[in-house]
This record gives sequence, C-alpha cells and structure tokens, in this order.
Amino acid sequence: MSNCHIVKLITFAPMITTSHKAKQFGVFIIKLLIVIAAFYFIYHQLASNDKLDWVKFSELIHRKASFFGITFLLLFSIVNRYLEILKWQNLVAFVRPISVGESTKQVLGALTAGIFTPNGLGEYAGKALYFDRTKTITILFLNFICNGIQMIFTIVFGLLGLAIIGYGKEVVFVSIFVLLLSTLLFFSKKVTVKGYSLEKLMIKIGEIPREIHAKNTILAVSRYLVFSHQYYFLFLAFDVDLPYVTLMATIAVVYFLASSLPSFQFLDFAVKGSVAMFFFGKLGVNEWIVVFISTLMWFLNVVLPVVIGSYYVLQFKVGHKER
Repeated sequence: MSNCHIVKLITFAPMITTSHKAKQFGVFIIKLLIVIAAFYFIYHQLASNDKLDWVKFSELIHRKASFFGITFLLLFSIVNRYLEILKWQNLVAFVRPISVGESTKQVLGALTAGIFTPNGLGEYAGKALYFDRTKTITILFLNFICNGIQMIFTIVFGLLGLAIIGYGKEVVFVSIFVLLLSTLLFFSKKVTVKGYSLEKLMIKIGEIPREIHAKNTILAVSRYLVFSHQYYFLFLAFDVDLPYVTLMATIAVVYFLASSLPSFQFLDFAVKGSVAMFFFGKLGVNEWIVVFISTLMWFLNVVLPVVIGSYYVLQFKVGHKER
C-alpha cells in the first residue's frame, strides 16, 4: 500500500469516529426529547384540568387509601399490561419468537413513543424500530391485528351495554350501519388502492396460524375484563352504589364511545372522562367522582407504564434489532 493511501486512511479514520459519535448524540437527543415530551404532556394535562379539585381529591384519597386497596388496584394495572405484553409476544411469534422481557421492552417503549400521537399511532412505528426494516410492514400489520381484536370486543361489549342501559334503538341503528358497511366492503373487497385491497388483507390474516389467533382472542377478552373491572372497583371504592350489570354496562358504553373518538393517549382520561360524565351523570353519580376515577384509571394504566417505558426508550440502541 502506498504512503498516499496510508495518509488517506489515517485522515479518514477520525472522520468515521466523529460521524459515529455525532449519530449517537443525535439519537440520544431524540430519545431524550421523546421522554421529556411524554412527561410534559402528562404534567400539562394534570395541571390544566380545571375539573379536578386537588384538595378534595387528596383528602378523599387519604381517607380511602389502604395498603390492600392500593395493591389491589395496582395488581389490575400490572395484569392489564402483562396481558398486552403476552398478546404482542404471541403475535410476533409469527415472525420470530421473543421473550416476555423483549416483548415488555417493545410494548412499553412503543407506548411512551406513541403517547402524544393521534390514537397511539406512534406505537406502530415504535414497535417497528425494534425489527429489521425488511419486516416493518409485517410488524405494522401485526400491531394492527393486536389493536384490532381489542377494538372488536370494545364494540361488541359497548353495543351490548347500550342495549342494557336503554339505548336499544341506537344499537339497532348502529348494527344496520355496520351490516351495510360490511356488505359494501364485501362487494368491493377486490378493489385495489395503491396495491392493497380488503381481499389481500384477509389473505394475510389467514396466513397467521389459528393457534395464534385463538390465543390473541382469549388474551384480548381477558384484558378487556381486567381493565373494565378495575374501573368497576374504583367506583365501589368511591361509594358509588349501583347494580353490577348497570355499572358494567355503562363502563362498556364509555369505553366504546371514547375509543370511537379521535384522541391522543395523553388526552385519554379527558375524553373518557367527558363521555363518562354524560352517562354516569344520568345515573346520578357525582361529576367530580367520575372525573377523579377517569383520572386515576389514566394514571394507573397510561402514566405508570409510560414511566417504565421511558427507561426502555432511553436504553434503545440503533442497530440492536430483532432479525
């Protein structure tokens, strides 16, 4: 090798090192900004909510709180997220088996990244970052399946809840609309938009083994029952005395309608709180109790997981991906 080539290599080596360090620093800044933004949005929503009387809230919590009660409610939140982690682990097995620990990292990290995106869309990109780029479309599709099955049960239980609390006509109207929409989609299933069609989507869904679909369905139902009953027990803790069926039906309606509205994860408690105030107000439940419970549900099932997820976001390393 000539002296000229050696000199060029010696000159180029520091440039590679500097470029690598600059890239690492840039990635660190992006991760830090995501975490700071997540915590800012959480703080802003709690501080700017004029419906929350923090003095009354703290007094009530101090009066009602007990080690058993707090542990009991936290257990619901842990089980809720654990079931979501198992759902993701189960679906990703279609691509490559991952451990519960790896699934936890991906689910909580993606939750943090998606907290300030519409309807948690950032979760899709967040999970895809953990995999090779060649698998991005597949990961996005699996996340669609993961969220889609949860939404289906939210709709089913929500319509059942509407019928129970006296909105039978509305249920009939929605059911007819869904039937007409399904018929329209069936006859247009071969229509292609940018290379995609409903028929291709159904084929892709069919490629996933039935065992994975079955397990995904069981985990989705279980998760729905867990977080809806956490809501139920919070109402009991705040001395709301309503029949079990009425209370659970109303909770199902709140989740159904709130999930149907475009929103951000960090606004989740505000959206659910507004819907909940309307329906529980008709049942004579005090408005501020509904607001407090909605805020607690948001804190237990979004804020706490985001705190943990922030650690995974900061630990994320570009290039260390599942192949």
